[in-house]
Amino acid sequence: MNFKILGSIAIVAGTAVGAGMLALPLATAALGFVPAIVLMLACWAISAYTSLLMLEVNLRSGVGDNLHVVTGKALGKKGQVLQSLSFLSLLFALTAAYLTGGADLLALKAQSWFNIELSNTPAVLLFTLFLGVFAALGVGWVDKMSRMLFTAMVVLLVLVIVFLLPEVNTEVLVHHAETESYSKVWLAAIPVVITSFGFHVCIATLVRYLDGDAVALRKVLLIGSTIPLFCYILWLLVTLGTVGSESIAGFGGALAKMISALQEITHKPIIAKFVGFFADLALITSFLGVTMSLYDFLAELIRARKTFAGRAQTWLLTFIPPLACALFYPKGFIALLGFAAIPLVVISLLLPVAIALKQRAQTQQGYQVIGGKPMLVVTCICAVVIIVSQLYVAL
Repeated sequence: MNFKILGSIAIVAGTAVGAGMLALPLATAALGFVPAIVLMLACWAISAYTSLLMLEVNLRSGVGDNLHVVTGKALGKKGQVLQSLSFLSLLFALTAAYLTGGADLLALKAQSWFNIELSNTPAVLLFTLFLGVFAALGVGWVDKMSRMLFTAMVVLLVLVIVFLLPEVNTEVLVHHAETESYSKVWLAAIPVVITSFGFHVCIATLVRYLDGDAVALRKVLLIGSTIPLFCYILWLLVTLGTVGSESIAGFGGALAKMISALQEITHKPIIAKFVGFFADLALITSFLGVTMSLYDFLAELIRARKTFAGRAQTWLLTFIPPLACALFYPKGFIALLGFAAIPLVVISLLLPVAIALKQRAQTQQGYQVIGGKPMLVVTCICAVVIIVSQLYVAL
């Protein structure tokens, strides 16, 4: 296995693992550990399949085509408009979610380090201004920072899991929180879990990077999507098995409360700091990647000039909508990640199915993922279930 393949696997895994990981215990605590693992395996399976489906449509469209071009070739302008609106909605929702989560963690830091009570509004504004500036500095700065921070995050994740595993209580692990509607708990968890496997946006880039090598790309996508699965299972093990499902379910989606509870579990101050820093880095790396993509997308959309005024205009368009959402919906970390599942499903499930059907009708040559039409039907059913789940919970 060469370095390009290893690097590509790291890109897939790194795109998935991030702030969504922090939300998993909060979203699945009321289910209990075993049902949460079952749900996670199902979401991983559909994400892995649709990644191979996206590989198929990218290879048939042409090496080097991004998703926008692939969609245009198969579905025309209407398909491109749907793809662009979904992509924009996804990035706005994720940015708003990371702002709420980031503000929550910043307030926790202010309290524990300086004994300062920081309310939501100044916390959101400080987080946005301090880290949001990197979006306008360009991909070079973000790439360097992200690589460094992601490496540190992985190291801290390993350390946190290693030190928390001995604290796992099997009796606590198998117990799940009491709830009035177990079906609603399932419906609320599905969108958040599927969003945690959202790595599909990098597939077109990897197809170009590996020169359309279908065998290598298939290996990259399967291995790269499985790494987050194992990370998530271990993370749920040490969170639900130490703090407990009932306690985490009672936090009401508050990220800072869960991190504080994990820190209290550890008997060593240094490990408590590792837990806090891991949470910070997981959220920051996701925030930087998403806001860079959103900034670049908007800059291209409005054809912004590369002047200070042009960059300022794009920056305001990037952050004002999610900032307004974070200010008026301060406890929306889980809910916003759940909402992000709707545009994600359109981009990574529904559009690839529609494109594949169009391409397969024209030719059967080239790489084709196994399963035929039955799997395409299953994918559409899963997409409908995810969207209905989120709409039901939201309404």
